[in-house]
Amino acid sequence: MNTINKKQWTAIVAIIVVGLLLGLFILSIDKSMPEGEEHGEENHAAAKVDSAEHADDAKQAQGPHGGAVYSDGDFKLEILLSEEGGEPHFRVYPFNQDKPLQPVADQLSVQLKRPSGEQQRIEFAPEKAYWQSIQAIDEPHVFEANVTARHDGQTFQFAFSKEEGKVTLSDQQIAETGISIQTAGAAHITSSVTLPGEIRFNEDKTSHVVPRLAGVVESISANLGQQVKQGQVIAVIASTVLSEQRSELLSAQRRLELARSTFAREKHLWEDKISAEQDYQQARQAMQEMEIAVHNAQQKLIALGASPAVSASGGSLNRYEIRAPFDGMVVEKHIAMGEAVKEDASIFTITDLSSVWAEIIVSAKDLNVVQVGKQVNIKATAFDSSATGTLSYVGALMGKQTRTATARVTLDNPQMAWRPGLFITVELPTKESEVPVAVAADAIQMIKNKPTIFIRVPGGFIAQPITTGLSDGKVTEIVTGLMPGTEYAANGSFVLKSEQGKSSAEHSH
Repeated sequence: MNTINKKQWTAIVAIIVVGLLLGLFILSIDKSMPEGEEHGEENHAAAKVDSAEHADDAKQAQGPHGGAVYSDGDFKLEILLSEEGGEPHFRVYPFNQDKPLQPVADQLSVQLKRPSGEQQRIEFAPEKAYWQSIQAIDEPHVFEANVTARHDGQTFQFAFSKEEGKVTLSDQQIAETGISIQTAGAAHITSSVTLPGEIRFNEDKTSHVVPRLAGVVESISANLGQQVKQGQVIAVIASTVLSEQRSELLSAQRRLELARSTFAREKHLWEDKISAEQDYQQARQAMQEMEIAVHNAQQKLIALGASPAVSASGGSLNRYEIRAPFDGMVVEKHIAMGEAVKEDASIFTITDLSSVWAEIIVSAKDLNVVQVGKQVNIKATAFDSSATGTLSYVGALMGKQTRTATARVTLDNPQMAWRPGLFITVELPTKESEVPVAVAADAIQMIKNKPTIFIRVPGGFIAQPITTGLSDGKVTEIVTGLMPGTEYAANGSFVLKSEQGKSSAEHSH
């Protein structure tokens, strides 16, 4: 093995020393870099929402109480938002030549201008070492502020702005997320009451078919769900009662034929002076009585719905045909082959479904607005279908158990879309109003249990608490919190609510 000579050892030591010097030099450069610079890109990428929060405070020097300091010569104000006591208030600490001043009443005021156009004057009361705003500073804390302070006979003006809680989105991001922008303005709102109901058969066009004669079922030609025409035979029964009625008619017809023959003979004899007039008159009376008997037997059969034109040589005397009373659908069937049925048994229910009843349940508090002749909008609860109709009936009595009344709308149903048994909701207009400020109803989100709308500001949106008024489900009146002409997020506002919630988790004053 070769040994390392003195020159080689010297070269190795020199390489090690140079490496150590380079390492120390790199470390000294890394330490000299400002803290956070190496992660600047990472922090920039994370600031998607609320990026402008406290931006103006960051531009100012920070005071001893954590607020932003604004100065004019030797006079300085430290301004911060404090949430002590649960509600945010302005606290303003005055200084002169960096020495704290004792605040004096009526020496400070702030004028706020919000993105909605609303302006608010904030008054202050002096505390031990600061002024505190008398009014709470409502969220969102996005505004421009003009501060007026007086000290030692001089007036000082300061201006600052806050964009706390702003959801930052570019025009391209707004388009990509599907958020539509609308403008708040005047609207015509028809408020309404919503009532539950159900589709039922039109009882004026529903028949419960009964045989009217007892008998045994021989045939059935109508099935459940089948459309039938008026006069169509839907069942046949054999009835002994009908047989007796037809026999009575046939007997009366035979006696009438005999009476007519006798009358003709007696009339001829009387005219030839062969028989007495009395015999002629008796024959005529007997013929007339037989005519009445035949007519009576025929009417009995007609009343039963049976044909009176049955001869002794053709057809069965006991055959009774049950016919459809009108065009409609068989919705109930209670008859079977060979079954013995009574004369009052309900064997079929036939209804004309070209029109149905929408029955509405009306509570006592809504009776004053439910009136005959009013237009209503009817919607199915199970699928997307609606119709309009007119109230044709309002019950005069309240149910003993339900304590509700019944109202009714007759609906045309040519496509059979409104099926009996379908649950519905009925919207009844109660009041029509013109309101100065209104927005789309689906633009309103609930944040901290308060109705809120996201209004458009340069570079994004802010959540603006509002007070709502009348609504028709599509448009909602804004009583306070929004000025006419303000742009707001309509469709897609739930996306902004989600982003605003994320930023609120990190929010602090």
